[in-house]
Amino acid sequence: MAENMDLNDFHWLLAIVQSIDVGVVVLDREYRVEVWNSFMENHSGRTARDAAERSFFELFPEVEERWFRNKVENVVTLGTPAFTIWEQRPYLVRFKNYQPITGLEDFMYQNTTIMPLQATNSKIEHLCLIIYDVTGVAVNKRQLQAMSDQFKHLSRTDRLTGLNNRGHWEEELKREHARHRRYGSKASLVIFDIDHFKKVNDTYGHQAGDAVIQNVAKVLREQLRDTDIAGRYGGEEFVVLLPDVDAAGGRVFAERLRMIVERLQVSYEGQVIPFTISLGVADLSEPSHDHQQVIQWADQALYNSKRNGRNQVTVFGA
Repeated sequence: MAENMDLNDFHWLLAIVQSIDVGVVVLDREYRVEVWNSFMENHSGRTARDAAERSFFELFPEVEERWFRNKVENVVTLGTPAFTIWEQRPYLVRFKNYQPITGLEDFMYQNTTIMPLQATNSKIEHLCLIIYDVTGVAVNKRQLQAMSDQFKHLSRTDRLTGLNNRGHWEEELKREHARHRRYGSKASLVIFDIDHFKKVNDTYGHQAGDAVIQNVAKVLREQLRDTDIAGRYGGEEFVVLLPDVDAAGGRVFAERLRMIVERLQVSYEGQVIPFTISLGVADLSEPSHDHQQVIQWADQALYNSKRNGRNQVTVFGA
């Protein structure tokens, strides 16, 4: 009677293993397949008979063998399960993704569990590998992260120019000012605006004025290093934070930008719009109370450039 119960239990267990919606593979210590459930059949295209006694690495050459062997040896040594999650390793075995809702993904994201299986002699002679399809969770999380990144980008970006908005570049300046005070690092701030911009708007219209602002922003982006922070101050006024650049380097950058804009020709509805920019440079190395004072210095230098005839660069305190 007990034998019949054990046999019934075995059949029930086998039925459960075959019907559950996870991959179940049992491997011996030579990594040969001994159990291969219907999930594995459906997603691999190989029947249990095809997979039986074959090497796991032969069936799945994409598996990083050295890594997997080390993982298994730790399971055997410690006698405890090991896990992998899709954030660290998108999949263990590459299965195609057939879910219609997450069909944009080419493969199945997987979490896996490697379990030690003790024999009656208490030795671990087999391992059970359980593969979970977590494509839906992974895709949703990735989409949410992408949306979060997009919202974060939009929250710090000026809509017209695509440059950093005032809130973001001022935070970066504040951080750079703190870094300078702590480590004595170099940095300079350039503020500039478009000369006689009101005349541009009055003569050619506000849409033409927007085109001029956008072209200046494009030219500015082309002159930046990866570490530079450029933004729109407001209206036709722009700022550039140049980390690790002193006042002399800031002047060189500003003068180069001034000359490029002077040669720039912006066409709007068949009309070429000539314009120039005036620039002010401030050095963070000068003793200052806070980052706002540095902005005031650069603004004062810009004012001097305008007062002295426009289309020129002035360094504060020079």
